[in-house]
Amino acid sequence: MILLSFNITNNEKKFKNNFSIDDEKILEITVDNTEAILRILENHNILVSFFIEVSLAEKTQLLIKKIISKGHEIAFYNEFSTLLEIESAKIKTEKFTGKLIRGFRQQDAQFSESAIKSLGFNYISNIDNANILFPFKRLERSTEIIEKNGISIIPESISPYSQIPYNDFVFQIAPLTYYKNMVFETIKKDDFVLIYLNSWQFTDFDKFGFKIPFYRKYNYGRKMEDKLESFLSWINENELATSRVKDFIF
Repeated sequence: MILLSFNITNNEKKFKNNFSIDDEKILEITVDNTEAILRILENHNILVSFFIEVSLAEKTQLLIKKIISKGHEIAFYNEFSTLLEIESAKIKTEKFTGKLIRGFRQQDAQFSESAIKSLGFNYISNIDNANILFPFKRLERSTEIIEKNGISIIPESISPYSQIPYNDFVFQIAPLTYYKNMVFETIKKDDFVLIYLNSWQFTDFDKFGFKIPFYRKYNYGRKMEDKLESFLSWINENELATSRVKDFIF
């Protein structure tokens, strides 16, 4: 099973010389990127999970409603919010959507399973920070879903033959043929492969003057859209099963 997911987060406010845009415009770019992803998914009739950054939940209500109307899952992704802020955002989002938010994603296990469980989440998707070196580390760890304190914990998926993780950076830089082979090998061995991308990877960095690390200056913006299109076409051509995370867990 392929579990495809997207983190909806704003671009970092780092700009090249003589460039600067305000928070409202940055949010508009995030929304535009997400809507481009939605169009691509609809073209291929694939449902996924969107992890909305907690601080954006109240600001993107129309977008969240659109995501839900297309049949996708809404979950939370936390960068810097406190437990109280997460709880407040969850209550408000569930109220205006009429949907329970079951999933929670965080980097480097910021909060304990018991703390996340206390807020009413049913599963945790912990991810690591992807910098220039991390994707090339050979990792050896369990990729099985475990239950702890009444909550399901989903680890990052790792390619069994290369030991490379399926983080956003690897999708961006790896040749698509190589990436497809990784996916094939993983779903032969494991029950699932969890893939995640970030909405900001679909930004035209040059157009808006965003300053990004040199190792991110490959296959961004429209090229990411094209690569996602090709990947989803391959999934459908090979009749590979896909699922929203919550459906697979429960």
